[in-house]
Amino acid sequence: MITKEEVLSAQKEWADWIIKIGTLKENPSAYINETESFITKLYNYDNGKVLFKPTRASVKQFRLTKEGALSYFVGGNSNFPEDTGFALQPWKKIKFENADIIFEEERAFAMGNYYLTDLTGEETKIEFMVGYVQNSERELKINIHHSSFPYIPNK
Repeated sequence: MITKEEVLSAQKEWADWIIKIGTLKENPSAYINETESFITKLYNYDNGKVLFKPTRASVKQFRLTKEGALSYFVGGNSNFPEDTGFALQPWKKIKFENADIIFEEERAFAMGNYYLTDLTGEETKIEFMVGYVQNSERELKINIHHSSFPYIPNK
């Protein structure tokens, strides 16, 4: 059974890795290698399907392959021309705030907000839903990831 501590640890690992990738912005081979490792370690692409809807994607908004995920995080793929490299922002702080977490046998679902702080101190609020599956080594892998900007009603 997946525990709350494992989900919180997975969220922290995701945040730490996104911040680390941003520190490599001036070295393309390093940030590409790091991002490939990040995707392989944290996402379930090698073991099954992943439903990924990134925050800053509207034309090709779903990233069902590792190639699409890599493009979203670091850009540079002509198949996804709107990608500018989310992880290359760079971010200096990422804080998760879970509304709640659902636990099942080998799956968990977390929903809430995360807050991205850039180098100027500006904070961006993002809504998220992340699903985790547990592999045979008891590692959590993301198999559902949806994030979006909060709704802003017309005045």
